[in-house]
Amino acid sequence: MTGDALLEQMNVSRETLARLEIYEAVIRKWNPRINLVSRSSLDHLRTRHILDSVQVFRCFEAPAGHWVDIGSGGGFPGIVIAILAAEESPDLRVTLIESDHRKSAFLRAAARECGVPVTVISQRIEQAEPQAADVLSARALADLSLLLEFSERHLKPGGTALFPKGARWKKEVDNSQRHWRFDAEEITSLTEPDAVILKLKGIARV
Repeated sequence: MTGDALLEQMNVSRETLARLEIYEAVIRKWNPRINLVSRSSLDHLRTRHILDSVQVFRCFEAPAGHWVDIGSGGGFPGIVIAILAAEESPDLRVTLIESDHRKSAFLRAAARECGVPVTVISQRIEQAEPQAADVLSARALADLSLLLEFSERHLKPGGTALFPKGARWKKEVDNSQRHWRFDAEEITSLTEPDAVILKLKGIARV
């Protein structure tokens, strides 16, 4: 199934698709300068990166409150979350934390070009002011144990963490349970059959 067909299957509107196309263009413009995505995946932005990000947003029927994306890098899923929220959840506040100042500049430019409101914090995740996020996301950032430490700092009590993980996700879950407890729902990825999105609640140290 093509990327466009999958986006249609995920109920992405024409207005949102137009914003996603603008975002793709901004990535292609900036990528030669700061290497936002690998050259090999640049030709597969929609299927490799954007669809992955859309399905993270779709883990909630109607997200509200404060969504924080950590280690946002090239904006996956953070900018895509903001683009989807602009039409579907306009009251959702989106914050991106990215320590690389060049990538932070890209994130601000991408949000401006796409016409979506985001707050970009140019600090290390462990040094940024605690965000009290209702939803915390991170893609291709770190091992689950470290992500749980970041969650302890930035996720509000009762909040939900969404972490896309590859084929080794079960091992990461097992290792992290030595020091953490949490309720986990494993949502099978639409783009990689061996991958999941871990939807975690009740995160606490053992």
